[in-house]
Amino acid sequence: MAQQAGGQRQAPWPVPASREAQEYLQDCAALVEAVSFPSMVVDHRWDVVVANGAFETLFRGVRPHATAMPDANFLRFVLFHPDAAAVLGEHEPGWCLPMLARLKAALELYGHDHELQAIRREVGQDPIMEAAYRQGLPHWIRAVGEAATELDGAVRLLFHPDPRRGATECRIVDETPRTLRDLGCTRLTMVLRDPRRPAAAPRRPRRPRAAAGHLAVVPAPES
Repeated sequence: MAQQAGGQRQAPWPVPASREAQEYLQDCAALVEAVSFPSMVVDHRWDVVVANGAFETLFRGVRPHATAMPDANFLRFVLFHPDAAAVLGEHEPGWCLPMLARLKAALELYGHDHELQAIRREVGQDPIMEAAYRQGLPHWIRAVGEAATELDGAVRLLFHPDPRRGATECRIVDETPRTLRDLGCTRLTMVLRDPRRPAAAPRRPRRPRAAAGHLAVVPAPES
């Protein structure tokens, strides 16, 4: 998928000093690929280091994009890809706002990182998304609590391309062992749950005509 988007590639693994650590990373990549649920390993920029076949299946209908493919940088995909809402249900409250919170947290830890700064500048170029980052996000965190900004344990809606699943929920599980975390990486798996009944399933949103996939609604700040 990534190589269909203008030559984008998954981020390289961190280069550990020892051969034992190198073999550990190779085994970790094999473990991710063996999982039947969509699973990925990302670095602190949300560059995707490893994504398994189930992950690529979930996003196989996504059109090429120069900078925001899901297996290139997942943060960019959520915020900027026009097809993101066609896969990630309840896109704005369920995915965009939490990922804006993750961007804010990453900038607090890695403020001099050029890629994170570039994402922040791109957010700032869209007036609605900038308002969401500066005003809507703090209001949303006050309303729902800091815990809602964490991905581990969150239940999110997906529109799966397999018609046997369709609109279904997933629980995001952080499966990062200490060794992987010490290398600056995080492993996240989307554990697919039983599909919703057709009567209760929300409609898959149409792909927008515009090139941007930015937020359309910003929670009003407290008066």
